Amino acid sequence: MNKNDHFRFSTGVIGYPLLFVLAIWIVFWFEVRFGFDFNHLGVYPRTLTGLRGVIFSPFIHGDLSHLWHNTLPLLILSMSLFFFYPNNAWKVLLLGVFLTGMLTWILGRPANHIGASGVIYMLFGFLFFKGILAKHFRLIALSFIVVFIYGSMIWYTLPVDPKISWEGHLSGLIVGVLLAFFIKKGIAKPKTYHWESPDYDDSEDEFLKHFDENGNFIEKLPEEDIEIIYEYKQEPESKKGES
Repeated sequence: MNKNDHFRFSTGVIGYPLLFVLAIWIVFWFEVRFGFDFNHLGVYPRTLTGLRGVIFSPFIHGDLSHLWHNTLPLLILSMSLFFFYPNNAWKVLLLGVFLTGMLTWILGRPANHIGASGVIYMLFGFLFFKGILAKHFRLIALSFIVVFIYGSMIWYTLPVDPKISWEGHLSGLIVGVLLAFFIKKGIAKPKTYHWESPDYDDSEDEFLKHFDENGNFIEKLPEEDIEIIYEYKQEPESKKGES
């Protein structure tokens, strides 16, 4: 695959994240419009019925503020995922949602854990650490942009607010970091120059031929110029410089 294909724009880069965000807004509208409350479908740790929240919880939000604060980062980070990691985007998203939900089910307090924030933390963890590990300049730049914009989210992986599912945040971050370490195929690789190849023979390099083993520059002159210099040195001192 051509290296440029890793960063080729497609309709899915915008389309899939928009559909995901639209789905969670439709669920919230349905709750408000028809008077439903889906909070009981969230992840309820260490209960059999609580496992259904692994699938449903990212689409359920407690109020408009909760939904709004998750919408923009979910849209931006998922679009970044589909653009910079197109070969692994669905794998990261599906595995990330499932594993984040399962880890929340294991670690969480006895309460209904709802919202897409666990997925956001998973995306944050993956995009940041995968860019550093990949060592590709574009992916590293993405890592720094992500941590610059959303780095303050890290505080909410700690129990700073009893109303916030910090267990879901922490689970998402852990899962994102693990996916960054274990997903290696289909990732853009840094440019490799010919002298970095293990088969490279520096004795054939035209540039290095101008230097000796100590790194000193060797000035090579044409044979006719060398003869002129030699003849000039052999002339008597009185004749040098005469026209």
